[in-house]
Amino acid sequence: MTTQLTATEIYSLPDEFRNKGELSAWAKMTRPGEHIDSFLEGAFFAAQPDANDDTEKCLFVTDVANGRVLSIAKDGDWQVVHETGSAIHSMRIMPDGSHIAVDYDLGVLQLSKDSSISVISQGLENQPFLGLSDMCVASDGTLWFTDSGRTSLSDPAGRVYCLRPDSELQLVLDCVPYSNGICLSHNEKWIYVAATRANQVWRFAASHADLGTPMVGTYLQLSGGLGPDGLATNALGWLAVAQAQAGVAYVFDDRGDLIFTVRLPKGLWTTSVAFDSDAPEDLYITEAQTGTIFLANLSTTG
Repeated sequence: MTTQLTATEIYSLPDEFRNKGELSAWAKMTRPGEHIDSFLEGAFFAAQPDANDDTEKCLFVTDVANGRVLSIAKDGDWQVVHETGSAIHSMRIMPDGSHIAVDYDLGVLQLSKDSSISVISQGLENQPFLGLSDMCVASDGTLWFTDSGRTSLSDPAGRVYCLRPDSELQLVLDCVPYSNGICLSHNEKWIYVAATRANQVWRFAASHADLGTPMVGTYLQLSGGLGPDGLATNALGWLAVAQAQAGVAYVFDDRGDLIFTVRLPKGLWTTSVAFDSDAPEDLYITEAQTGTIFLANLSTTG
């Protein structure tokens, strides 16, 4: 049985962080004819030292339209962590503490505290990235990321890459109709990939990527909206899916059965989802149309 929930607004991008001037090239390409003051996605939780050198967990999001990474403290205080002026889609803090990001225009980046950029990769030789979209990191520091460009069902050439510590960049898939959100299962056995323009979530075994092109199948077939965007898993084995342009997030159990449908009280551009490891039944949902973060507590499973 599926439980229907409505999420609660918990954070909203402050007015001083909203762009009222000239739009970036990415914003004009993505939302032609619209003035979007921000575009939040790529949510994840991580610890960050505060002003008193204490460490607290923050929710991090990217503002793709303005080339920024933002942190949100538990008390609702927003801070700019990195500002590059490019089109950062997602960032993660690696096991060694470095900040690694995927950027639609620039590729895989390392970001320093002063927001200077070191380019790690712009693709394979004679095969530059199409336009990077999302990323996730395994416990051993292996980076998995998607390269969507403007691919779709009419050009199903979106890619998935793997970059292991001290190893060369590996192309894993090159047949995805807009490869978008990506995450590891809670036991890091499986990789889930959002094939947005097919309205599907694909799955393949992480270990099989070492053997060449892995066998991949459709794990979830969705409908409505644009298709799945951000993905996230928790320690319970649940998989959360942000359904783009539908104002909804879905949560599936470890067998792929739908257990929660979470609707947002406003906004349709559902871009990313994140579980708090300290409270694995709390799902945070990012909505880019209004610049809002919503919270749904999934503790009542019946």
